[in-house]
Amino acid sequence: MGKVILTGDRPTGRLHLGHYVGSLRRRVELQNQGGFDKIFIMIADAQALTDNADNPEKVRQNIIQVALDYLSAGLDPAKVNIFIQSMVPQLTELTFYYMNLVTVQRLQRNPTVKQEIKLRGYSESDDGSDNKAGTPVGFFCYPISQAADITAFRATTVPVGEDQEPMLEQCREIVRKFNAVYGETLVEPEILLPDNAACLRLPGTDGKAKMSKSLGNCIYLSDSAEEVAAKVKGMFTDPGHLQVSDPGKVEGNAVFTYLDAFCKPEHFEKYRECFVGRKSSFTFNSLDEVKAQYRAGGLGDVMVKNFLTAILNETLDPIRARRAELEKNIPAVWEILRRGTDAAVAEAEITLSAVRKSMRIDYFDDPELTGMGK
Repeated sequence: MGKVILTGDRPTGRLHLGHYVGSLRRRVELQNQGGFDKIFIMIADAQALTDNADNPEKVRQNIIQVALDYLSAGLDPAKVNIFIQSMVPQLTELTFYYMNLVTVQRLQRNPTVKQEIKLRGYSESDDGSDNKAGTPVGFFCYPISQAADITAFRATTVPVGEDQEPMLEQCREIVRKFNAVYGETLVEPEILLPDNAACLRLPGTDGKAKMSKSLGNCIYLSDSAEEVAAKVKGMFTDPGHLQVSDPGKVEGNAVFTYLDAFCKPEHFEKYRECFVGRKSSFTFNSLDEVKAQYRAGGLGDVMVKNFLTAILNETLDPIRARRAELEKNIPAVWEILRRGTDAAVAEAEITLSAVRKSMRIDYFDDPELTGMGK
């Protein structure tokens, strides 16, 4: 059995730094390492519609935005297959079959499902008077759909953030149940988490636990240098660090969490001017030294934010440049999606055929049943 990656994102907006450090940066590294036989990157438009059914145009327009983010971040269509979820009908059929292997009670216990339902403001009851009353069945069954996506491509590895661990565990449960009932057919995947603890869940610029498009606390991969600078300037730090001389807290300070995720040793020599001011100047050689000075007092938020801004813009400059080139030929980007989707359909059909055979619903392919072809 080969090593296969399946991962993806919902096209509800442009991708942000949370996506980048949580999985996108790792995907590029994995494709370049060459340790996997196949890599499938999914634009999950069908799943995006589960809570955007009344606004399909939002999803439609963001497909190309996500594709541009993927390619500009370094995903290579010669090494990976980027595809559109809804254009692979086998995924819908697999989802339908897997629904019989999961109870309502088990879905209700899924921590990610509970958190996402709360985040979107869905209530527990539905009297038919409010679109937000009750949870859409499609959204509630999100983990089952995700299991179909993963197993369709016989994925052995799924690179995601830690918030998706409950979803991966539910996928593994479905695989085990299916194989126990129908025979060994599906591949059980393993999760691949970011190796940098700060990247497990990058907070929003407002210090919220998660960077989210719906909360408006994102720095996007396509943001200009000026937009990045403005967003970093307004970032949440330590509310008790009112004066430069005050000791500051690093823990829970979003600026330092971002530095943990993006800062490299060479940045201290390259951006020393960020710590040179009219009243005080510092020479740092490591992030630990910056943290120690901040905790002791005397290091202002402005200097630290200027340092972070320089690092983020260095990270995003090549991504912005590639995006600008890609935007000159949008039809070529759609052609990449078409080719990737064709490859995804062929791969998913292999799994679906095996599932039908295991479930004994491959009626016309069984000559003993039909008497045909004898």
